[in-house]
Amino acid sequence: MWNLSFNPPALVEARVLTRLPDALRKPEPSAWADANKPGHIVDSFLEGPVFDSAGNLYVTDIPHGRIFRITPSLEWQLVIEYDGWPNGMAMHSAGSLWIADYRRGILKLDVTSGQVETVLGHRNSESFKGVNDLTFDAQGRLYFTDQGQTGLHDPTGRVYRLGTDGQLDLLLDNAPSPNGIALDANGAVLFVAVTRANQVWRAPLLADGSVSKMGAFQTFFGISGPDGLASTADGGLVVAHASLGGAFVLNPRGEVTHFVRSPTGQTITNVAFRPDTTELVMTDSATGSLLQATLPVGTSKHFINSN
Repeated sequence: MWNLSFNPPALVEARVLTRLPDALRKPEPSAWADANKPGHIVDSFLEGPVFDSAGNLYVTDIPHGRIFRITPSLEWQLVIEYDGWPNGMAMHSAGSLWIADYRRGILKLDVTSGQVETVLGHRNSESFKGVNDLTFDAQGRLYFTDQGQTGLHDPTGRVYRLGTDGQLDLLLDNAPSPNGIALDANGAVLFVAVTRANQVWRAPLLADGSVSKMGAFQTFFGISGPDGLASTADGGLVVAHASLGGAFVLNPRGEVTHFVRSPTGQTITNVAFRPDTTELVMTDSATGSLLQATLPVGTSKHFINSN
C-alpha cells in the first residue's frame, strides 16, 4: 500500500540533463569494482550531487577517486583525482566541499586549489566501517552515515554527529546498511536510508541532541534499496532507490505520492534540489548520467555550516 488514498503514485518523467563525456570515462579495473561490482569493468559510478551558490553542480566518481564540477552551461571539469573512494558530499558556507570517503573518512576539499585534507579519519583510533553520506544542520553540525558492508546479516551500521567543537556523538549503531541521510525542513527530524533493510528510518531529534523512537518511515522492495535522500519544504522526503529506476516522493506521513522515473538506467543513487527551485537532479550511477525533473513540492531549507 503506497498511500491511504489507495491510488498509485503520480508518475513524473525525468529527462537526461547531461552525461559523463566519453573522454572522461575510465573503462579499467578498480578495487572498488572488484568488491562492489565483481566481474564488471566500471568506467564511472557517479554519486554525491551538490550545488554551490554559483549554480555549479559537483558529483563524485567513486571507483576512480574523482570529483567533477558541472557548470551551468553543462561543461564537465575535473576538480581532483586522488587516492580515495568519495561518495556523498555537502557544501560548507566557506566554499569547501565536505566529502564522505569510504576509505579515508570525512574530508574537506578546497575546490579552487584542489587541495584535500582530512577532517575526521577515525573514531578513538578505530577506523570507520566505510562512511557514505553526510549533511549539515543549521548550527553547522555534521551528520554522517558509516555503512561499510553492513546489512541484515550484520546490522551494525552507524550514524554519527560531529559538532562544531569537534565532539563526535554516536547516534545509532544497529542499522543494516545506513546510506543516505537528511534532516527535515525544520531540522527537528533525522531521516536515514537503510539500504539492505529496504527502508527509510525516521527519528525525532531531542533537545539534548539525542534521537528517540526511531522507526520505519517507509518500506520498499527490490534487490537493492533506498540510497540518497533530499527533504522537501512540506516535511516530506525524496528517496533515490538504487534498483527500482527512480526516486520516490514521500509526504510527511510517509505516503508515496509521486515516483520520478529514470529514462536511462535502474541505479538511481542520489538526489539533490537545485537551490531555491523545485528542480530535482538525480544520479544514474550505472550509466554515468545526471537526470532532472520538476517536482510538485518545493526544496527544503538548505542547511550549511555558518561558522
